[in-house]
Amino acid sequence: MIPKIIEAQRKLVPEMMELLHQRYKVLKFIEIAGPIGRRPLGQMADISERECRNLMESLRTEGLIRIAKEGATITSEGATVLESLRPISDEWTGQGLIARKLGELLGIRSVQIVPGDSDENPAVKILIGKEAAAEFMKRIGDSHIIAVTGGSSVAAIPRHIHSLENADRLHFIAARGGVGEDIGLQANVIAASFAEASGGTYSSFYYPESLSVEAHEVFKREPTAIQMVELYEKTDCVLHGIGDALRMADLRNTPENECHLLREQGAKGEAFGYYFDEEGKVVHRIRTVGIQTEQLEKVPLIISVAGGKSKAEAILSYMAGAPRQTILVTDEGAAHTMLEKLEG
Repeated sequence: MIPKIIEAQRKLVPEMMELLHQRYKVLKFIEIAGPIGRRPLGQMADISERECRNLMESLRTEGLIRIAKEGATITSEGATVLESLRPISDEWTGQGLIARKLGELLGIRSVQIVPGDSDENPAVKILIGKEAAAEFMKRIGDSHIIAVTGGSSVAAIPRHIHSLENADRLHFIAARGGVGEDIGLQANVIAASFAEASGGTYSSFYYPESLSVEAHEVFKREPTAIQMVELYEKTDCVLHGIGDALRMADLRNTPENECHLLREQGAKGEAFGYYFDEEGKVVHRIRTVGIQTEQLEKVPLIISVAGGKSKAEAILSYMAGAPRQTILVTDEGAAHTMLEKLEG
């Protein structure tokens, strides 16, 4: 019913839909980035400073934002308006249709799309985190063990999670070891952030990725490694990112001969230490103790987070073999590019 009404409005007063979407987008950015000044807000919303000033004044007049010396912030009434408009906002822009199409083409549970392109605007990653947090809190149900990976997209989720009822039953674990030098983006730290935000508990698990074959075999017999493997078998929910294959190889300081193999095999995406080609076939994996792709099939709730036009191929490569119960949270940049590739 709602799409029909919106289509009628678009035909009768087409300029109204554009204005509604513009104000909604500006209000959304103020919510996530406030207090924020006119110039950075205009850059985020991709509008001129003059347009931004006029929109802010309209929102202030309606009591949806307050403007102070340090910048604009959203009011409680503004937050209520955003929440009320959320179910139909996707229909204004056609994003609802794109999300449904993508979900069907990828063969997964659903796709959630946030405005913008995180390649061009880093603040969009905050929106992805907020949307993923909403999906997590809405669907977590009776889950007990939640495995999380590292990466900036997953790291953006905990700040949007509030204390949950019966949170003492939630236990967060690292899906595998961290990657790169930034300690704040490693799985152990992110698991701790989830636990702190929700009121749950967490377990740390450290695994050096440079272990030799012999050392790896010894490590797998350690009590902590055995305990983590047992937890992976009981995992109810997984939140994970998806990386560009060659970029992830670079972050891991992968030897050139392995990088050559990845290029030769057509590796496009990476998740959980597995590298996938465009058909979703595993072409390489790193030595690690972590959740396995076959274990994902029996995990009831899987939330994948990744955005940016540049990530489209990587996301498609992982999604080609992703479990059907997967929910993908992404942005317009990645979504439009993926749909073009799938339909083309």
